[in-house]
Amino acid sequence: MKKFLVLYLAPVSAAEQMAKATPEQAKAGMDAWLAWAKRAGSAVVDLGSPVGGGASLSKGKSGAGTTQVGGYSMLQANSMHEITALLAEHPHLSQPGFSIEALEMLALPGM
Repeated sequence: MKKFLVLYLAPVSAAEQMAKATPEQAKAGMDAWLAWAKRAGSAVVDLGSPVGGGASLSKGKSGAGTTQVGGYSMLQANSMHEITALLAEHPHLSQPGFSIEALEMLALPGM
């Protein structure tokens, strides 16, 4: 089985999304994610969480992060094709401008 890092991209930060959601919207959103996770079953290694408050680092400097990554998950499957099929109906994609990026975790040489 291969492992995949799944990044949830959005034009609005996860913190802002959560702050603006009514309790009913928050519950509906979580219910949709949990229903998707149940359908995904054993493919879910780590459902993940929202992320925020990032930093951008380069040699000799650091500053506020500029990423559109709002959260992550870790999934497993036999192929990228299986992962993209699994993610095709993910509730994150129901929001305008939201997208998902899936990245295969590669083995480290000699490990």
